[in-house]
Amino acid sequence: MTSIASVTLEVADPAAAERFYDAAFGLGPKLRLRASDAETSGFRGFTLSLTVSQPADVEGLVGSALAAGATSLKPVAKSLWGYGGVVQAPDGTIWKVATSAKKNSGPATRDIDAIVLLLGAEDVKASKQFYVGQGLTVGKSFGGKYVEFEDGAGPVKLALYKRAALAKDAGVPADGAGSHRIVLGSTAGPFTDPDGFAWEAASLATSE
Repeated sequence: MTSIASVTLEVADPAAAERFYDAAFGLGPKLRLRASDAETSGFRGFTLSLTVSQPADVEGLVGSALAAGATSLKPVAKSLWGYGGVVQAPDGTIWKVATSAKKNSGPATRDIDAIVLLLGAEDVKASKQFYVGQGLTVGKSFGGKYVEFEDGAGPVKLALYKRAALAKDAGVPADGAGSHRIVLGSTAGPFTDPDGFAWEAASLATSE
């Protein structure tokens, strides 16, 4: 089954980005970095979400990200679905940290239960069909609003969301232009999806 084998963020300064991500989230090899000076502005059309077990974990990870230099886009708060907050890394990547739990069950940890890459799609149904054609398997689907694919053995789960709705969820304007500044690796690559997100063969997705 096709799945994401790697996620590579294209950043201006890989060494600085590595220091930030080690201090903020401790993702290690689950996240790769590559030098790039490709022009980009505004919303890049994607967010990365970290799912954790309890509110204390959300507060800890968001706090460490802010201490390492991230900018708050949505302060940590309760909602109908749980508890979470949104930050923007110094390299421009938007991260959401959230839990469905509304109460703590124990001491805070830095354990991350899942990493979800949400791609903003202009036409979710069309993008869904495109990815099915590339060998991905649909796990959940809610019409033209949201699609989640089965993650297989990959470190990151892939989901599609309406671009405007994703920007709203992240707390930023939907306008954006230029490079997405992200490259995905899989056994099905290389290809480019309908919204311009680039995939490459997993063997080529090396970190720098």
